[in-house]
Parts: sequence; structure tokens; C-alpha cells
Amino acid sequence: MNEHPDQAKTENQPPHTQKAVKKASTAIQVRPAAPLPVQRLLPQFRVLLHNDAQNDVTFVVRAIVELTPLSAPSARDVMLAAHAAGVALVLTTHKERAELYQEQFASKGLTVTIEPEA
Repeated sequence: MNEHPDQAKTENQPPHTQKAVKKASTAIQVRPAAPLPVQRLLPQFRVLLHNDAQNDVTFVVRAIVELTPLSAPSARDVMLAAHAAGVALVLTTHKERAELYQEQFASKGLTVTIEPEA
């Protein structure tokens, strides 16, 4: 019996594995990679928290933590900066998300404005 070694192996295996063995022995042609598309970054906007005399500092920190990816210590720093200077940078993001943050902070009675990053 002068069988090819691959043929002897596939005869006793289920049909779906026979095809896999036959495919594995064929040559693979490699195409050159297509150039990657140029990524265009969205314009960035600053989300600015304004100080107010109505809201408790703990409430403001909790709102920042709840609405943004900032940690509690970072939220506290933002709140203190807004308290001291009247306004503080919360974060920078693309316009649509900045507008969403503005609406979410407004729903909690906090004043946030957005402006394009220079």
C-alpha cells in the first residue's frame, strides 16, 4: 500500500475533518496589506463647571463622579477649583459628548458650559 500519509489519515476521519486536512496542505497566498485610512480626530470641547452658592460641595462632587469618568479625588479638585476661581475645567471631549454633559449637569441644577479647545 503506497498511500500518501495525508490520505491514510483522512480516510478514517469524519468528512468535515478530511476537508480541513486537505485545506491545510494547500499553499496560502498572502496579499499585501491595504493602507490604513487616515484617522481624523473630532474637534475637542472643554466642559467647564461654574461655581454657584446654591449647591452643597458634596453634592457637586457626587454629581461629577456620577456623570463623568473622574474619580472622587479628581472631582473634589475640580469642585474646589470652581469654588476658588468661579469656573473650572472638568474634562475635554468631542462636541456631542460635551453637549450631553452640559444637559446632564443642568438636570442636577449645576451650571456647565462648553467651549471649543484652542
